[in-house]
Amino acid sequence: MTDSKIETLLAAKLIGDSPKMQQLRAIVNFAGRCNSSIMITGPSGSGKEVVAEAIHAISDRKNAPNIAVNCGALPEQLIESELFGHEKGSFTGAVSRHVGLFEQASSGTIFLDEIGDMPIDMQVKLLRVLETRIVNRVGGNRDIAVDIRVITATHKNLADCIKSKAFREDLYYRLCVVPIEVPALNERSEDIPALVAHFLKNQEDGRPLPIFTAEAFAAMQNYDWPGNVRELRNVIERACVFFSGEQVVAADVAKLIQSDIAPAIPDVAGMASGQSSSREQEQPTPYHGAAPSPVFEPRGNIVRDLNVHLQHEERRIIMAALDGSHGVVSRAARSINIKRTTLIDKMRKHNIHQRAEEPVDCRIAV
Repeated sequence: MTDSKIETLLAAKLIGDSPKMQQLRAIVNFAGRCNSSIMITGPSGSGKEVVAEAIHAISDRKNAPNIAVNCGALPEQLIESELFGHEKGSFTGAVSRHVGLFEQASSGTIFLDEIGDMPIDMQVKLLRVLETRIVNRVGGNRDIAVDIRVITATHKNLADCIKSKAFREDLYYRLCVVPIEVPALNERSEDIPALVAHFLKNQEDGRPLPIFTAEAFAAMQNYDWPGNVRELRNVIERACVFFSGEQVVAADVAKLIQSDIAPAIPDVAGMASGQSSSREQEQPTPYHGAAPSPVFEPRGNIVRDLNVHLQHEERRIIMAALDGSHGVVSRAARSINIKRTTLIDKMRKHNIHQRAEEPVDCRIAV
């Protein structure tokens, strides 16, 4: 695979052009070309499995099997049989021979997700397989050689697990030859518009897609996203259901970003009775842009660069919040529902020098 094809593939799988994503793609590009064990860390929902898929897709093993298994989802009494296989009659219920996942992945890649949840006794057996590249089926007496690339992932702090004796230190060093950390979504909020466009493209099923305004994007970029990219994807799917063919404004984003226990549902009763909904009264400034995805439908004056447009909008919102709070940074942060430290970072980014009533925040150094 040529360098240009690899770059195109990685750009399609690992979406976003923030500095953190550019760095991640560079590391993945390097990791895909080697054959060492890789450990991917990062918060839940950040896209660790997508990174593992990208590594396999650009590797020399790309035409061989790529098998993913969640270690935390396997019953403890069956995990050895699932990974390494078993012979007929080796235990109650073993009515036939079972080829384990390591054998199935031979010549390819096996991805062990949530490796931190693997029982300690299985960690010993996994370590032996990694060192010898030989598996023994449960109830069998034959050594079976396997040629595989092992990729693992975890959201846990394995250093703490090692201290508490819940994870073997020797196994950690065997697995973590090439470490890769996936950033949380709130560390790369500038990638949200590109991710939204990607998720909307995958939602195309004949129904009109929602149209996100600049205010909606600003609201999404100011949210912390505890569920990371997975949560954003769910919010976009929800928007496609409830706001098909309609504008999505900042107030709608607040409704969409709710737990599944209290799902976001538009005020259907109010609309049916002829009352104006809050989203209609808001009269937002629409995003007037042009891009391949319908989320950026051109209207009126065309904005050629979405990122520049959003940066201007973010700066305008911050300046308005600071003016409205008479320069008190903490009050301004509360008024736009972001953390004080986040606002300070954004003020530095936009080179905003603000004399505040709070001595600590009276000016932001360049």
